Amino acid sequence: MPRLSRVLAALLAGVSVGALVLVGGNSAAAAPACVVTYEPNQWQGGFTANVGVTNNGAPVTSWTVTWTYAGSQQVTSGWNADVRQTGKQVTAKNVAHNGALATGGSTQFGFQATFSGTNDAPVDFALNGVACNDRPPTTTTTTTTTTTTTPPQPGTCPTGAVCDDFERQTGTSPGGLWTVGAANCTGTGTVSVDTAVAHGGSRSVRVDGKAGYCNHVFFGTSVTTSGVLRVRYYLRHTTALPMSHVTTAALKDSADNGRDLRFGGQNQALQWNRESDDATLPAQSPAGVAQSAPLPVDRWNCVEFEVDRAGGLRTWLDSREIAGLVVDGVPTPDVDQQWLARSGWRPAPVDLRLGWESYGEGADTLWFDDVVISGSPIGC
Repeated sequence: MPRLSRVLAALLAGVSVGALVLVGGNSAAAAPACVVTYEPNQWQGGFTANVGVTNNGAPVTSWTVTWTYAGSQQVTSGWNADVRQTGKQVTAKNVAHNGALATGGSTQFGFQATFSGTNDAPVDFALNGVACNDRPPTTTTTTTTTTTTTPPQPGTCPTGAVCDDFERQTGTSPGGLWTVGAANCTGTGTVSVDTAVAHGGSRSVRVDGKAGYCNHVFFGTSVTTSGVLRVRYYLRHTTALPMSHVTTAALKDSADNGRDLRFGGQNQALQWNRESDDATLPAQSPAGVAQSAPLPVDRWNCVEFEVDRAGGLRTWLDSREIAGLVVDGVPTPDVDQQWLARSGWRPAPVDLRLGWESYGEGADTLWFDDVVISGSPIGC
């Protein structure tokens, strides 16, 4: 029916013309079941994409977004979602902190990928199996313009940062930025590039950590900091943290006679340790350990920490700050009394080493992936 006839029919039926919402000459459709926005940032041979998801259906407690690429695109890593690719099909599943979506609720995630040739955007997005975008996802619509706005995503490689997803590693041992070894003694522990287990792409670095002091093994790179050092990596391992002290990340502190600032575990929970005086964070009392957290096994954990040259230390696991792993200058019972016993601690790390040190019992197999070294927050 022509538009004029429809308006006349509405008037005759006693319906006001204002009740008919017209957009671009057509009656407005109901909101789609879900809306997915897709914003790539492309360079030669690679790109990142920020993906926004809005659920207009019934509330959900977990979500899966799927799409299909027409070209050669290959996802290598992701953040704020577990993003995996099989053939041309991509599946993104929520992580622990963003699974719930109320009606009208939104979330965002991102990923990095490679491509050759063209890089056309996918068009078959679905949320939990329901097709999305049966009308264009826009935030502002007029008869002449369409504007889509998506906030920047955490997890992208910040300007000036060092980022490595290990997809360019071609040997059996990590090279390029990385050097394998240990500052004190090495034994039967090994470091290798693994193509069987990876967080986002097809490669990670595997560390076979052995028990006993002289089996220390790491892969490391130099860092430069003028204020705050932020480190983010994904870590998967097979054996729960032991009761004895172990280290999975170490930083040489040039302001502490070259001794290490060590991050690992003790009493089956995550722990910081200062090599020069063996101070621990948190205190290894039951109340102190309770304010830390275990490191879950057999899944990828997002680990992020901040070392501030002004004397601060903060730690996150899967985007949740761990209260027992914070030094902020304010004394906290059962947490930082050992740490603050030395006044004037001002760390100046000059390297980052990822791997395994056991100071007694404890062996573990670990995988590291998607490492970012930055001077600003990174996110999971």
